[in-house]
Amino acid sequence: MDIEKTRKSVTDQKINWQIHALARMLERGISREEVKEAILYGEIIEEYPNDYPLPSCLIFYKDIKPLHIVLSYDETNHATYIITAYQPDLNHFETDLKTRRRQ
Repeated sequence: MDIEKTRKSVTDQKINWQIHALARMLERGISREEVKEAILYGEIIEEYPNDYPLPSCLIFYKDIKPLHIVLSYDETNHATYIITAYQPDLNHFETDLKTRRRQ
């Protein structure tokens, strides 16, 4: 996934917030601004090229609190789709909060 294209779509306000993502963000106390910041300054830690209907990725960003953002980018519409956002935990990730624990 081309993170620069994704970042441009965010700065151009071409973001589609999935209802699931907004509901989870509200439950988890994560704002839209925090998600945008994570996309603009975070790093891709996992890519899912076979996701349907669009390839997606997992972004990690740590400022005040660590965040994971799952998103996809639509090359046709030059738009980013926010799938979900959450704070990673040590049950699922190593202490770096980037590496998945083996199940």
